[in-house]
Amino acid sequence: MRLEQLRLRQFRNLDDADLGFPASGVALLGDNGQGKTNLLEAIYYPVFFRSIHGAGDTELVRFGTSGFRVDAEVSSGNRHHRIAVAFHTAGRRKQIERDGVAATRLADEVGHWLAVAFLPQDLRLTAGPAAERRRYLDRMLAVADRGYYSALANYRAAIAQRNAGLRQGRLDMARAFDGALGAAGSQVVATRCAWIDRASEALAAELESLGESGAAQVTYQGHRELADCGAWTAALDGAEARDRQRGTTTVGPHRDDVRIVLDGHPVREFGSTGQQRSVAIALKFLELLTLERSREAPPALLLDDVFAELDRERQRRLAARLGRTGERQVFLSSPRMDELPPNLELPVWRVKQGRVTSSE
Repeated sequence: MRLEQLRLRQFRNLDDADLGFPASGVALLGDNGQGKTNLLEAIYYPVFFRSIHGAGDTELVRFGTSGFRVDAEVSSGNRHHRIAVAFHTAGRRKQIERDGVAATRLADEVGHWLAVAFLPQDLRLTAGPAAERRRYLDRMLAVADRGYYSALANYRAAIAQRNAGLRQGRLDMARAFDGALGAAGSQVVATRCAWIDRASEALAAELESLGESGAAQVTYQGHRELADCGAWTAALDGAEARDRQRGTTTVGPHRDDVRIVLDGHPVREFGSTGQQRSVAIALKFLELLTLERSREAPPALLLDDVFAELDRERQRRLAARLGRTGERQVFLSSPRMDELPPNLELPVWRVKQGRVTSSE
């Protein structure tokens, strides 16, 4: 899957531009605050039609303007699509088109352009709270499996209604949603556990390629039995007193976690900064492989300042790993040329004060 053209209008601090990208991707160089990360954000935006950083759409609009527009021409094999997104601050209206036809459901538009992004804050995947790892699983599996996307949406809707009843002290209203919660939640747990059960071997291989020694293991921390819809009634019965006291549902995949162990020690508590960063990067490569297998097309890879805080050996190994991505398109950023490993082979573009120029 490749991004061939990107047309930007009034997006962040970037100059309006029509950019044609090489098949291999590009390395973006520029000082901090010049627009490198904003360009990566624009490239990623048509994946989920929201900010890569979780910012609201109004924050993506260039100061003093009334909205932004991103047009992406993408290809995968013989398939070509033009994905256009326009946001207007008046009424906060967002319009999405694919091949000139207005979208009616966001779920139908996700997946026509696929990319996986690594950001500096993704270190929270290994060092941060459980919510970061749940978000990782949900984002990846929702794109890889439309059934998971639907189950997750149904689960979130059911738990919102159930929690509303609990907050109001209406146990009868809350428990009216138990059936919907179990039907959707069991599918969420089952899909997550199936992925986790395959992840340890793949994670170990990725970490080895990045130079990390020691056995790696990934386990699901939660009630795996809830993968069976029939187990939900007993679980919710057992949690009823606690749920009433706290005013929220205390059992289910919205509270689960992923435990990552390297050489017998949990990475979150005992891993060095270099190990935690390597594990976070390895998880992104697992996300790439998962999406590629499900969609039969290699997603693009976006890396924002990925070589920072890695020692030279880890940098060299990561650059070598990027060199084995085959036909995958890679976009990465760095403040200076000397921070890029010498074995990294990508065309270099420069970003200064929002203007993007080729170094060729």
